Amino acid sequence: MLRGVSPPVAAPLAVAQAEAFPQPASQAAREDDRGLAGADSQYRDTVLVPRSRFPAQLPGRLQPEAELETQQKCGFSELYSWQRQRKAKQEFCLHDGPPYANGDPHVGHALNKILKDITNRFYMMRGYKVHYVPGWDCHGLPIELKALSEVKGAENLSPMEIRQKAREFAERAIEKQKSAFIRWGVMADWANCYRTFDPKYEANQLRVFYKMYDKGFIYQDYKPVFWSPSAKTALAEAELEYNEQHVSRSVYMKFPLLKSPPKLTSVIDGSSSASVLVWTTQPWTVPANQAVCYMPDSAYSIVKCTTTGEHFILAADRVESTAAVLDRQFEVMSTCVDLADGSCAHPTIPDRVSPLLPANHVTMAKGTGLVHTAPAHGMEDYSVASHHQLPTDCLVDEGGFFTEAAGPELQNKNVLEEGNEAVIQMLQAAGSLLKEEKYVHSYPYDWRTKKPMIIRASKQWFVNTANVKATAQEVLKKVKVIPTSAANRMLEMLDRRTFWCISRQRCWGVPIPVFYQKNTGECLINSETITDVIKVVEQQGTDAWWTLPIEQLLSKEAVAKAGGHDVLDYVKGQDVLDIWFDSGTSWAHVLEGTELISGSRYIFV
Repeated sequence: MLRGVSPPVAAPLAVAQAEAFPQPASQAAREDDRGLAGADSQYRDTVLVPRSRFPAQLPGRLQPEAELETQQKCGFSELYSWQRQRKAKQEFCLHDGPPYANGDPHVGHALNKILKDITNRFYMMRGYKVHYVPGWDCHGLPIELKALSEVKGAENLSPMEIRQKAREFAERAIEKQKSAFIRWGVMADWANCYRTFDPKYEANQLRVFYKMYDKGFIYQDYKPVFWSPSAKTALAEAELEYNEQHVSRSVYMKFPLLKSPPKLTSVIDGSSSASVLVWTTQPWTVPANQAVCYMPDSAYSIVKCTTTGEHFILAADRVESTAAVLDRQFEVMSTCVDLADGSCAHPTIPDRVSPLLPANHVTMAKGTGLVHTAPAHGMEDYSVASHHQLPTDCLVDEGGFFTEAAGPELQNKNVLEEGNEAVIQMLQAAGSLLKEEKYVHSYPYDWRTKKPMIIRASKQWFVNTANVKATAQEVLKKVKVIPTSAANRMLEMLDRRTFWCISRQRCWGVPIPVFYQKNTGECLINSETITDVIKVVEQQGTDAWWTLPIEQLLSKEAVAKAGGHDVLDYVKGQDVLDIWFDSGTSWAHVLEGTELISGSRYIFV
């Protein structure tokens, strides 16, 4: 500050601050030592500053008290209600994407809430009336796992005991987080927060579910999905993380040719033996094999092994690389472009025929250009099976163990461990194994348990995102996204994913409100059944799905409308909704009854 220019406000303010926050003696002593407070200071007459005991920096022990006093004097807690009561022509609604109630507040919460608070205050200062109701995402596997980690013998708990433990854990986490958010001075409607386990919230969520079902956006199907053996539930693709250093046991194996493709018949006839050569990184899926796929319009060769005299069929582009891996010499006998109408024998299961089928997912980047196809354990495999009416039998249970249908050699063995080893040994015993080697590659893991995933066919509920893809993409193009690359990723994701698996095989969540006929397994859901369930949920919450007998959830009228005779012929479904469906329907609760004002702005973050 220049000499002779006296600030009219600074000195009184400094005095007031000094009186409120006296300078510690140690700090004053340090200033005396530096000559800043002494009467003989050589700089005293050159700089005009207020004389104050106000500290440049508060000690850590005094900061909480000082901040709380500042909040109280400035009326932080009344700011939201004050601005809601003032007259404003426009409204700014920031719909809070809820944080997860599974732990203590951390820097991620601070970043999220403070950025939202800056946005809300900016619009408030521009004259908008701000609408901001904070909430919490309370269901799901992360909360369930954390709650059960605190309990001995958790595997013996009933569904209601698990739900109670999970609810208590979530409630404790909410209180901790809420206290921190208020302490940070975030302006919000703290008196009316929403929680996804509140009965009214759950009832609104079920209404949205049925509306989507009634319009054909939700359906049930049996097909392969990402499955977590460690959590014993299906997961959506967004719930995966990829381990770039995962090690698989890959094998090269042969499928004996039963019927040669017509274009290779003249070459193969008379040969001692001929087989198609196949490579896979998942040997445990071989018992579920139903076909071998090849790339349409690509060249395939029949080669002769100079050592054994065997004949193999593989892609012409993969002959040299495969021979090098197997440490063999191959002599190309003939090459053709079509393997149609050929078939081969299953390498470990007698009398099973695996046809040679064209498929666009086959590539020449790795392997032999011929792909082992197990419809129960691959998305592309399932598509091929659906097109050619092949079986999609799953031989693996919820925990990742082979079932009785896999045979006595494999039953009760973990498919990623001893089950994998058993299949390799079966291939070896059958003379079908040519080579086994370790293969390092990117592999999906459960983002919560940090354990490997498998792909497993099961009956699940899905959202048909293909039906809304075009509309969603057009709407997204109108949204300003920073950086633009994020919008491009979302557009690509919408284009790539044609369905979303929304069912989870857990108990801490909102139940999928469906009943099943005991004998046929046919599902029952209609306007009457959903109305009955919602009435109960509004009063008692979704715990009622587990505590009440079916007669109190399903009416005779609803059963009669579906052509049934007795309520007791049905059972309650055991699946719950994906937690992303919980938070994704929060608008139906938070914005319920909110009037859209012309010129106002509404965003979901």
